[in-house]
Amino acid sequence: MAWVEHDHVDADALAVAVARQLEDTCGDAIVARGRALLALAGGRTPLPAYQRFAGAALRWHDVTAMPTDERCVPHDHPACNVAGLRAAFAVAAGSASGFVIESLTTADGEPEASLAHARAMLTGHPIPFDAVVLGMGDDAHTASLFPGAEELAVAIDPAATSDAYRIDPVPLPAEAPFPRITLSAARLLHARCVLLVVTGAAKRDVLREAQRSNDPLRQPIAAMLHAPGTVVHIHWSP
Repeated sequence: MAWVEHDHVDADALAVAVARQLEDTCGDAIVARGRALLALAGGRTPLPAYQRFAGAALRWHDVTAMPTDERCVPHDHPACNVAGLRAAFAVAAGSASGFVIESLTTADGEPEASLAHARAMLTGHPIPFDAVVLGMGDDAHTASLFPGAEELAVAIDPAATSDAYRIDPVPLPAEAPFPRITLSAARLLHARCVLLVVTGAAKRDVLREAQRSNDPLRQPIAAMLHAPGTVVHIHWSP
């Protein structure tokens, strides 16, 4: 089995547990290697965990993070993941001063310039992520690895030659109709700890199907759940 399941009574308990796992993982990384590197999903579900995590007594100047994926929008746009991450850490008790959050996009969000920027930035962070936090959509996408996207097959290929890809979902989601820059599955799985944060009965049903079917072109989250040598910590609440 390539996953460990952690069930929580509610979203608050989930946030506490995820924050604690991130704190422990980063603390261990800093002690062992002098720094910690994170890839963090955006969206409403994990943000409370990040706000709690930001209050941890860590050497924040030794921590670097980046989004797992980003919409190709200007950084002041409400749909921008990196802006949401920076806000979550900035307003948390025990402000994470000195915590660097890298962007996958240029300030204006132009897609091709953003892809070049992301690939160049990632060359400066070749080490494994100490922790990756993933979410999952109702269609089983994770990061911006969307089923049906033309670029999906190469982006989930274990032998992918790049750490980042442009993804154009088909169709574009009505709530966020933008091209995306996403970390490849291989880069996301180049991690010491992988967490998947999921809430609600409907998404749990999607997750169960992905656990059974192992069809990553139809359900991209399966590329994470069934990756050889990777244990995914699944945190779920109603």
